[in-house]
Amino acid sequence: MSTSDWKPAIMLRCILLLCFIVLPQALRGEEIDFEEQILPILEDRCLYCHGEDEQESGLRLDLRARMLRGGDSGLPAVVPGKPDKSYLVEVINHVDEDMAMPPDDDKLPAEEIDLLTRWIQAGAVVPGQMEDVASERSDHWAFQSVVRPEVPSIDGVAAAPKTLSVIDAFLLRSLADQGLSYSPPADPRSLIRRVSIVLTGIAPTPEQTDAFIEASKLDSEQAYTELVDRLLQSPHFGERWAQHWLDVIRWAETNGSEANLYRKNAWIYRDYVVRSFNEDKPYDEFVQEQIAGDSMGAGEATGFLVAGPHVPAATVGREPAAIRQARADRMDEIMQTVGASVMGVTIGCARCHNHKFDPITIQDYYSMTGVFQDVEFGSRYPEFAADHPRRQRGEAIWKEIAKQRRVLRQAGSWEENWGAFREMHFQPITTTAIRVRFKMANVGLDELEVFGPENYGENLAHKRRGTKVSGFPEDGFEGRNPIRRVNDGEYGTMTWRAKTEKDAEQKPYVRFDFEHPETISRIRLSSNREYYFDTDYLDKKPYLPRYEYDVDIMKSDGSWQPWVGTWHTNTQLDKDHPERKPSLKKIQNQIDLLSEEGPRPSFVGRFVRPDVTRVLLRGSPENPRDEVDPAGPAIFGGDLGLTQQAPGPKRRAEFAKWITSEENPLTARVMVNRLWHHVFGAGIVTTTSDFGTAGAAPTHPELLDWLAAEFVDPTDSANAAWSTKAMIRQMVLSAAFRQSSAPRPEGLAKDAGSALLWRFPPKRVEAEVIRDSILQASGSLDRTIGGRSYRIHNEKKTYAQWEVVKNYGPETWRRMLYQERMRRVDDQMFTAFDFPDCGQVRDKRPVSTTPLQALNLMNSDFVISQSELIAERAERESGAELKAAVIRCFELLLVRQPEPDELNACLEMARQTSLSLVCRTLLNTNEFAFLP
Repeated sequence: MSTSDWKPAIMLRCILLLCFIVLPQALRGEEIDFEEQILPILEDRCLYCHGEDEQESGLRLDLRARMLRGGDSGLPAVVPGKPDKSYLVEVINHVDEDMAMPPDDDKLPAEEIDLLTRWIQAGAVVPGQMEDVASERSDHWAFQSVVRPEVPSIDGVAAAPKTLSVIDAFLLRSLADQGLSYSPPADPRSLIRRVSIVLTGIAPTPEQTDAFIEASKLDSEQAYTELVDRLLQSPHFGERWAQHWLDVIRWAETNGSEANLYRKNAWIYRDYVVRSFNEDKPYDEFVQEQIAGDSMGAGEATGFLVAGPHVPAATVGREPAAIRQARADRMDEIMQTVGASVMGVTIGCARCHNHKFDPITIQDYYSMTGVFQDVEFGSRYPEFAADHPRRQRGEAIWKEIAKQRRVLRQAGSWEENWGAFREMHFQPITTTAIRVRFKMANVGLDELEVFGPENYGENLAHKRRGTKVSGFPEDGFEGRNPIRRVNDGEYGTMTWRAKTEKDAEQKPYVRFDFEHPETISRIRLSSNREYYFDTDYLDKKPYLPRYEYDVDIMKSDGSWQPWVGTWHTNTQLDKDHPERKPSLKKIQNQIDLLSEEGPRPSFVGRFVRPDVTRVLLRGSPENPRDEVDPAGPAIFGGDLGLTQQAPGPKRRAEFAKWITSEENPLTARVMVNRLWHHVFGAGIVTTTSDFGTAGAAPTHPELLDWLAAEFVDPTDSANAAWSTKAMIRQMVLSAAFRQSSAPRPEGLAKDAGSALLWRFPPKRVEAEVIRDSILQASGSLDRTIGGRSYRIHNEKKTYAQWEVVKNYGPETWRRMLYQERMRRVDDQMFTAFDFPDCGQVRDKRPVSTTPLQALNLMNSDFVISQSELIAERAERESGAELKAAVIRCFELLLVRQPEPDELNACLEMARQTSLSLVCRTLLNTNEFAFLP
């Protein structure tokens, strides 16, 4: 066949082939009639469960807008033009048998699936509904803007106190509606005990009480106002209110996992909180620093983000799926902390599906995780402002280290031991490659870093700089510990492990090839730096073996030149230059001093490069879906204008500004309600960390909004915006706070729980108040503010449990705030008094009554030893006369003198047993353990 013969034949075949391919596709793209083709399928297969009358899983398929929104899964059922993104197409195709639809019937016929798919591809047209939009809305009171209400008039209110505040105006109106009024004022003795404990957590001394009673006789209003102002300025105020905040965020000094490892230097966050309350740091700034303190000169504040429990890498293991799951769990801990403490919303409920009660979607949840994608549980050197005392001290120590380094540099290279890593210093040299040859058969490194004389902390060997790593063995021990881990920037258990035979000709080595010539002057080795920084108090502490190695640099001709070596550094140079040893010793002393007094690696979170954030279907990292940008919940206007490319610090900084903006309806409401709870014993909203629809309704909604508005924009020019102290001051100066706590029949009949505050509600004080008051009564209380926590536990093996060694010795006589706070550990004393286990958010402590409480206050080692000290003090201060000593015991513990019958009974007990037993008896009275 000639060329002219076969060309038309080929052309004809091509035409026919195109007809077979293109014509059906053209037919498939024809317009689909929703009423005739799609609606019958939905009515027959779907609408009995997902229609107007019933919406299982929150999904409704008779309205286009609701299809676009999706159901409780949080995924849109229909994405016009994108069947591959439409959850409806996925479930009818039985991609996941657990979510196959219809659930109890056979799979839809292929032609019906095809029709639905093509309808979505063509735009999911539903006549008459194309403009409808289903957006998240809520008329729930807490999600509305704060509007300052008018202050009610209190003219004509029966039994109104002489001195009334705006708070009283709202409360008295509610009481009047119920035919109730305030109770008479509390007596001065009860009032000073009440306000002292509420504001500082420490009961007043007998001398302070007597002075206040005398001052009240002259001018009770002035005496009380001056007392309140003095207590607000006390350094113990910050300790008291820090304890409340730490409860809410579940802060502790162990991670709570199976290993329950100690979190090294986590206490610097606790001290930050104490300092912030004492300085009356504006609450909006307080919140912002805890979210983005690394860019605000308050790096220790980000301990807030990692306050919750987590499982460490060693426990997670190396299975990729387990690692992904653990990461998702850690992000959820951050969501719980931020949501409960600041927002008062149970954000975590939207992890697997749309929130069941509140307008928080699964997209909202993962958008919010996107804000914190750069946060990881662990330690770092906190960023401090120039005037931070720890930074100033650190700079002074670094100057001394630099001085000694100048001495050593004259003699050659040297090695420094920083605990977490060892660092070799040598004369600067410019090269394109470096090789570290080890002299031993076993090597384990999580990171090998290279630095130059410029840009002190920049790792020139990091893979992000384009540095290539190679060496022997490249795959590591048993092929499971590859060499690429030594320059991935990650410290921890993911290490390069090399093992060769002792007499092997080839020993382990690491080679770095730089993208361009680099000037180098230091190398740093670590084997599990994260473990060293993060934990402590183990009987087998993490350490870095002293590796012997030689360092070679590549010359311009491609050959290797030996440059430094550990043997030469540690041995020969010391012989040749005796002056090295004193300088090396001074450097090591300064390194130890720096770790104690300067900036130190502390468990306040570390930062990583943010990953792409995706919605995880049913909360599973193994089922990632669409990407979402960093944002707050849409219902609160949480669009931050950020994309996935935004750096981590910017994400958190923008979120911090948004969450503390005056337009945010929750932040101020939640905090003033929290303050109210700790002043009056119950919040205006009793579910203090859940302002959603499943939470309690406010008892005084207008008062709550007035307080929130006043918090942000005070009407009194003497008060600063967002001032915690000013808000607390208003509360404790109110007539409501100053009432008697005595019961009244008419009040109990109408409001047995005292929610309307017709009296001050009596309550048992917390474990810390009981313990600290006992120490004060004995004269043993160490009032030092801040610093390392005192220990009552042993050093333990990694997976063993903590054991209480001694919880009553002199080394523990600080305020209980400073006792090491260990998750899931009974301190064998005050845990019985409802001290939280720090596993769950504890926005308010339960108040239980158990036999263990009485046993601890009667027979514990702490109480026995302290009772003996109280008795000795009473005898000493009363001239050893028994009657006077008994009276003094009453004064020290109950801040009053005994009644005649009490005195007689206690005298008889003291004669028959001991005065210390009298003290133990008084410690077990409700009068000692309750707020009057």
